[in-house]
Amino acid sequence: MKLTNTHNMKRKSGMTLLELTVVILVLLSLISILFIGARAWKKGSDRAANILNIRNVQQAVRAHANVRALSIGDALLNGEIVGTGKYLNSVTPPTTGIAYGYLAVVPAIGTLYLTRTYSGDATAADYDPTSGSTDEW
Repeated sequence: MKLTNTHNMKRKSGMTLLELTVVILVLLSLISILFIGARAWKKGSDRAANILNIRNVQQAVRAHANVRALSIGDALLNGEIVGTGKYLNSVTPPTTGIAYGYLAVVPAIGTLYLTRTYSGDATAADYDPTSGSTDEW
C-alpha cells in the first residue's frame, strides 16, 4: 500500500534553508580571509614606507654633510634637510602609531638620524629595518 502519490507533486525551484545557510557561511569565511589578507598587506606596505623614510632621510643627511664638509658630531638641524626646496619636501609617517624625530648632530656611520617613537599597536619590530641592516648607512 502506497501512502503518498509522488507523480502528481510539483517540484518547487529554489534553495532550502540549509543550503542557504551553507552558502552564507562559505561567503562569510571567504570575506574574513580577504580582510585578514588586506590587513597583512597594509601592515607590510606601512613597514616599507617607514623603511624608505628612514633611508631617504639618511641619504639626505649624508649628502648634506658631504656637500657642506660636515664631520660626525657637527650640528645639523632637520630644517636644513626637510622643507620646501631642501633635500626632502616632507617626511610623513605611514601610520598614526609612528612619530618621527631628528637628532641634532650629524650621526656616526651606522647610526640613524631619524628617530622613531611608536604608540598603540605599532612596534619597532613591526616597522623598523632588520637589525644590522643599517650598519653602512
